[in-house]
Amino acid sequence: MTLDTESQMRPVLRPLPDAEILSFLYLEARLADEGRYSEWEALWADDDTVVYRVPMHPDDDPRTSLAYINDNRRRIKSRVAQLNTGNRHSQTPPSVMRRVVSNSEVVEDIDGLVTIESNFALFEYRIRQRFWAGRVSHTICRTAEGPRLVRKIVNLIDAGGPVDTLAFLI
Repeated sequence: MTLDTESQMRPVLRPLPDAEILSFLYLEARLADEGRYSEWEALWADDDTVVYRVPMHPDDDPRTSLAYINDNRRRIKSRVAQLNTGNRHSQTPPSVMRRVVSNSEVVEDIDGLVTIESNFALFEYRIRQRFWAGRVSHTICRTAEGPRLVRKIVNLIDAGGPVDTLAFLI
């Protein structure tokens, strides 16, 4: 084994998010769990480049592949308005949810934009208990008003198979 081969096989150590960013990730998860949709929406930047996506496969090209969720800023606002009506048959009664966000690592930090990848497990109860798990990527812009989401990509571990209705924020 050559030295180059050995260095290529070493795992990459990634830095941990700072306290403000980690607190922001926890807040985003808690607001979604508690159905505080307007507050959750307020965490997003007012930017045309905003993306909230749940692809059917982690390697899918968003330009050519369908996704379970593929929202821009306007669609996020519409989704939240719809959730706020309380008139969603698929959420009657509403789900009770709690998620755990862990193993958070900074994968990029450039010019005030920081991208964090984390594992998550979401426990949902509505008539029966369901479990959702995967890897989530948050891209967060640091602003004078505090952190704002500009991109959230949720890769479900079972996205390639049949997926139950996603009638809530994942």
